[in-house]
Amino acid sequence: MLRRAAATAVVLAGALAPTAHADGGGGVCEGAGMDVTVCASDDTTAPGSSGSEDTGTKPVRAGGKKPTPPPCTYTKLDPPPPKNNLGWEGHTAKDGAVYQVNCPDSGRVGVTFVPNGTGPAAPTIDPELVARRAVDSMRLTGPKVASPRAAGKYVVGMPMWMWVTRSTSSYGPATAKATAGGVTVTATAKVSTIRWDMGDGTTVTCTGPGTPYSPDQGKTLSPDCGHRYERSAADQPDGRYKGTATATWTVTWTAPALHDGGEFTETRQTAFGVRVGEVQVLNSVP
Repeated sequence: MLRRAAATAVVLAGALAPTAHADGGGGVCEGAGMDVTVCASDDTTAPGSSGSEDTGTKPVRAGGKKPTPPPCTYTKLDPPPPKNNLGWEGHTAKDGAVYQVNCPDSGRVGVTFVPNGTGPAAPTIDPELVARRAVDSMRLTGPKVASPRAAGKYVVGMPMWMWVTRSTSSYGPATAKATAGGVTVTATAKVSTIRWDMGDGTTVTCTGPGTPYSPDQGKTLSPDCGHRYERSAADQPDGRYKGTATATWTVTWTAPALHDGGEFTETRQTAFGVRVGEVQVLNSVP
């Protein structure tokens, strides 16, 4: 499993390239549901044999083509990192070695443990980009906002409970596989946080789906995801605050054949509106 830096000053960094070196513009070739095969070229030259400590590119021969650099290189760390480094994944030097992973296409840098007798293969495609194709097949969406309700009417100063309806595509966990360039990756995605932009200049970040309100709760505050509007939305278009709920999806992935894996995040957003008014008090005339 790819690890972020501990004592070896190796970190996960950089924005990822939008493509996965796919033929004819890429996309899903075949397969359905949560198990897909991604169109990708398999003819990329990947110098170095399995288990090589340095899979760098070969020099250009006179009159020949310049070899295509491998999307990722795996270099054995020498000297090895300290025993308490996360890259060991609970193993020791008797079990194998820690390799540095460098993927220029995506900017991904990290470390991974490789058992003795296996050696990291040099993939023809960056496995993290394959993982992103697996995520594309999940068709993840923004949160399904259950509250605030579009037809609801809310009162200034009163606690409002926010929550979402959970489903595989809107909250997770969702799992899918993708194959490209001879690399098969399994990815699992789950919402880790939801950031609520309430439309009144405030934001609320919730680490769960929120708790549904029930009448017996009265005027109590939500235990985990709520807001209180301090002014009416009468001056807003259609008398509503325009808000958004943005879900951050945390994706973990593994490429078993490469002894590689990692984590990244993606976001999905849903718009909502909240009608907020003042309490109307009628005074009777004696």
